[in-house]
Order: sequence, then structure tokens, then C-alpha cells
Amino acid sequence: MSDATTTPPTLDLPEGVEVTADLRPGDEEILSRPALELIATLHRQLEQRRQERLAARQEVVRAVADGQDLDFLAETAAVREDDSWRVAPHAPGLVDRRVEMTGPTDRKMTINAMNSGARVWLADQEDANTPMWTNVVDGPRNLRDAVLGTIEFTSPEGKEYRLSTTDQSQLPTIVMRPRGWHLDEKHILVDGQRTSGGLVDFALYMVACAQPQLDAGKGPYFYLPKMEHHLEARLWNDAFVLAQDALGIPQGTIRATCLIETYPAAFQMEEILYELRDHSAGLNAGRWDYLFSIIKTYRTRGRNFVLPDRNAVTMTAPMMRAYTELLVRTCHKRGAHAIGGMAAFIPSKDEEVNKAAYDKVRADKQREADDGFDGSWVAHPGMVPTCLEVFDAVLGERPNQVDRLREDVSVSAADLLSVSATPGEVTEAGLRANIDVALQYLAVWLTGRGAVGIHNLMEDAATAEISRSQVWQWIHNDVVLDDTGETVTTDLVHRLTDEVLQELSASGGGADYAGARDLFLAVAVADDYADFLTVPAYEEMP
Repeated sequence: MSDATTTPPTLDLPEGVEVTADLRPGDEEILSRPALELIATLHRQLEQRRQERLAARQEVVRAVADGQDLDFLAETAAVREDDSWRVAPHAPGLVDRRVEMTGPTDRKMTINAMNSGARVWLADQEDANTPMWTNVVDGPRNLRDAVLGTIEFTSPEGKEYRLSTTDQSQLPTIVMRPRGWHLDEKHILVDGQRTSGGLVDFALYMVACAQPQLDAGKGPYFYLPKMEHHLEARLWNDAFVLAQDALGIPQGTIRATCLIETYPAAFQMEEILYELRDHSAGLNAGRWDYLFSIIKTYRTRGRNFVLPDRNAVTMTAPMMRAYTELLVRTCHKRGAHAIGGMAAFIPSKDEEVNKAAYDKVRADKQREADDGFDGSWVAHPGMVPTCLEVFDAVLGERPNQVDRLREDVSVSAADLLSVSATPGEVTEAGLRANIDVALQYLAVWLTGRGAVGIHNLMEDAATAEISRSQVWQWIHNDVVLDDTGETVTTDLVHRLTDEVLQELSASGGGADYAGARDLFLAVAVADDYADFLTVPAYEEMP
């Protein structure tokens, strides 16, 4: 933000483009004329279709509410039955992905991630970030500096951070995750309209980093979040084509890995790969966002779709096994990478806690490697060696196991829909845990940080979404707590929220929970379900 002694920069604005945010010296490097021109082109070509796809999501929810279940699409059966097509060959820097580090794109985290020893870094402009304006601009700046080898950081305490090497071949390949289709960017207007947050993130990164990445022998790569239909993947593909033409980059240079983290997308994995086939790098299996989407999609369908305490829902539940095994089979059938889920544990000073957590992480990564995944995510550099060791033992000298086709896997729509077979209970402890984590996370999110360490786990926006969604689901389905016999009601949630707030305040830390409490209750106990809590929260953010 500028102050009285600093003259804010002047932007070279294309016709019809307006930037309403306060600017700082250096912002004009990222908000360059080519970047703003690309944003304008993408907006004018794709915004109407983006809005149509968002409206189509609501049609799916209404159909499910009327009793129609999700299923594999009849109209795209030919895509699934055609065994001849494959995605593009693996791109430079994306052949071996056995361990991927995830995290936000602030300057310190960028350096730590690049020094982590991972093969890939998911540079997160989405759930581990917040859409605060300074993050929108600083993210691509930090990534550019990382690729150029010039990035440095000195903490307020005087600790210095820099890259361990400037040789990009020895550093993780950067794969940037932009915001999803549902989020606007309120600070950049084109022809008087808000722009797509995801397309803004994409365009700023492309202009700042695509050529430096190519010069380093890699390329502009992306993780695409929260898609619910293969036509949303087509929209991204069209954005890639437009951007490559605009920047004079050969078609097919961009590669994208899609997160299959919504319930509808699980029934369209092959179609999503097909739509992006010239730019596809694979699919990823999530957990919290996937569970969040199950609740969101089937929230009105009664007890058969009520999930137990969120920590009781593991990746070994029948519906989760069906989802992950189908993902591996689908990817390998089409020559794409299958990337596993997050190990969110943060090492602590408690050795007993560490041992139990490392054992759990090792077992989880072993399951993924044995199932055929080509790599997996960790949220802390301290977990990289554990994940690497497990995948090294399975892969050996091979860079991946895409040739393992998993033709033994056969998954039906009923398997994906088997929510009622998930073991576990709904307890007061689980309800308290949802409230506690949501409040702690949101209190930090509202200050501009999206990755928050809570109870030795690195949490992001997906955690808050599943937490508040479970509370809403339990209230609206008159769920009775298995341990106390009490029905989950709005009054009970208010009472427990007050109790949790007292506990958090007594524990210190100085966080301001007032805004977090208001935001949590606004979406957790409301009559109408909010599709994303980050949408109303963004309006309160500078």
C-alpha cells in the first residue's frame, strides 16, 4: 500500500480496463500492459461462458434435490469408450512427480518450497492463499523471482532466506494453482465488469513467468481447482489457447493437472482429461474439498448422505477407495499422471506426536504408491523425505508408474455414491472440532494468510469449508449425536461456539475472533446453504 511519501505507480491501461486497488511501487511490473491486455482478452472471450457454467452447477444441485443421482454421462459415452486417445506426452519437469510440496506464494514460503527437495511445488494462489489484493500481485512477482534465481527474503527477526541453488534443473518444478471459476477479482474491471479471479491469476503468471520458465527448460504449468463439469475444463483449454496465441508461445506448451475434488467431477474424469488432452498433465485426488462437495451436492437428500465426524472419514472408506482407484485407472489408461492427496502434518517438538504422525503419513503414502499413484502431496518440507522414501521403494529408477494400467479396477456409479457405508459416528467432540478449526482458520484467513498451522496440521480453506458444511448438514438433517444423544440444533451450535471462543481466548495468541465467529455462524447455521464461504468473506477483504 502506498503512503504519503511514496508516489503510486501509473499503469499503462488498455481501453476498457480499470484497476481500482491501491498500488505500490513495483506493482506495474506485474500489472503490465501485456498482462492487462491478456486479462481483457480472456474476459471478453470467456466471461459469458463462465457465468453459464456457474449457473449450470445450480441445475445439478436442483436435480439431485429432486431425487436424480449423479451418474456417468450418457452423452459422453463415446469419449469413455474410445480407447485410442491419449493426453499429451509428459512435459519437461513433469516426468517425475513422486513428491510434490504445496503451499502459498508468499516470499518466505516460496524459498522454503524451492529448497524442500520435492520434485514439484504446487504454488498455491487458491486455498492455501487468500485473494487479498497484495497476494494477487505478490504471488506472480515471487514466482518470477524464484525462476530467475533472484529471490531473497529477510524476516523481521533478521533471518535471511535464499535459494540453495539457481540451477532450475535442481529445483522443484513450479505448478501454479489459480483461483476457481466461482471467485471474482473485484479490483480489475473490464468494460465495467468484475473479472474472473482464476483468469487474472493465470494471466499475471503467464506474462510474468511463462518465458522465464521456458528459458529454464520447463514451462508454464497449472493445477486447476474445483471444476464440476468437463465443459469447465473446456473453458480452461480455450483460455490456454488464447493465451498461447497472445504471447506467441507454441500451442501445447501449457500443461494442467486437474484436481478431482468435487463430487460431480468424479463422474467425468475421462471427459476432463479429454477436453484438456493437448494440455493435460494428469489428475489429483483430494480429500477435504471432495467431502465438502459431497455435502454441498447432496445436502437435501437425508441421512444416507450424512457424513460422520470429518476426522473419521479416511481414504480407506468404500466411497473414497472407489474414487481414488478410478482416478488411477482413468489417468493411466490415457497416459496421464495420477497424483495422491495431502499429508498435512507439521512436525512438532513432541516426539511421540511426531512418531504417530509419521507412521500414519507413511501408511497413507504407501497405500497410494501401492495403488498406482505416481506421486503425492506434502504440506511441510519436513515430510518430503518420508514421501520420497515410500515412492522410491515402489518406483525404483522409474520416473512414474503410468504404465501400470490397473485394469483390475471396476468402479460403478453406486460405488462412488456409497456414502452411507462410511464408518464412523457423529459426536459432540467432532462438532466442537469443526467449530474450533473453522474459527482458528478464519481468524487468520481474514488477515490475509491462507495456510494456517492448527493442532500440528497445515490447514487451508478446504478445512474451513468441510467444517462449516458438516455443521450445516447435521443441523438440517436433525442429526443426533452418538455420544450424548443430543440433537444438533442452531442453539447447540451457538452454545458450543461461545464455549470454544472462551477456550481460544483463554489460550492467548491475540487473534481477533469476532469476525471469524460472525462469518462462521453466517454460513454454518443459515437457512440457505452458501456454496462457498470465501465468496462473502472476500467482500470484507481489501
